[in-house]
Amino acid sequence: MINNDLCLDSKSIHKLSCKGLSLKTLKEQIDDDLEFLLQLWHSQGLQITKQQGNFYFATKFIPVEDAEFCIVDIETNGSKIEKHQIIEIAAVKVKNGKIVDSYESLVHCNEINQHITEITGITAEDTKDAPNLKRVMYDFKTFLGDAVFIAHDVKFDYKFISQSMQKVGLAPLLNRSLCSLSLAERTIESYRYALSYLNETFSLNPSAVHHRAMSDVLTTYELFKLSLSTLDENIKTVEELIKFTKEGKRLKRPKFDPLLKEEQE
Repeated sequence: MINNDLCLDSKSIHKLSCKGLSLKTLKEQIDDDLEFLLQLWHSQGLQITKQQGNFYFATKFIPVEDAEFCIVDIETNGSKIEKHQIIEIAAVKVKNGKIVDSYESLVHCNEINQHITEITGITAEDTKDAPNLKRVMYDFKTFLGDAVFIAHDVKFDYKFISQSMQKVGLAPLLNRSLCSLSLAERTIESYRYALSYLNETFSLNPSAVHHRAMSDVLTTYELFKLSLSTLDENIKTVEELIKFTKEGKRLKRPKFDPLLKEEQE
């Protein structure tokens, strides 16, 4: 995900992930003191490093097995940030394929319509004693740190959380991000790539409760591990992995739904 909150043009942001950005080019596009700006970006989840005179995303040099990934899922009471909010959030930190930490919370919400309750099972009454959005966003930001943000169809979760942070007075997210759906399309052959379908096909999380945040996070964690197990051995760093999710060739999908065939038999 290219994040223009960096105040750099898209070409420069791309260079941070591959060839590196010169000090001259960087200074041409920023008004603030460079050291201050690097510290500010780090506080927003993005670490930039200097190597041989050029600047890079630190993830360009971090091997996949050494990286810290944060797998995230949210439930909301609607899709529009202007009038809706997060009602549940969950995340696990993953390093070298193992869960090393976890976070989850309901979020106080005065109104959850019946349709959302039918999907998630969450009512406004369930959230009456939960912390408010500001508290949860502060806690989650601390938990996330500068880990690589992963979600299934990552754009929605990343953007909604980032805008929710801005709602409560925090700076937007700048963490590097990775889409588990896009990764699965390039590593696992499947008729569909919805998380519930993949779970049914590959038995990722036998106790899954779809549309509950931690359950979906644990399913995504198992999917991420499965994808990594089939990954091309030439993909070694986090930035190479991110690039692969965007530019790698998608696997050919079966013409017929194998699950439907099993039901018919």
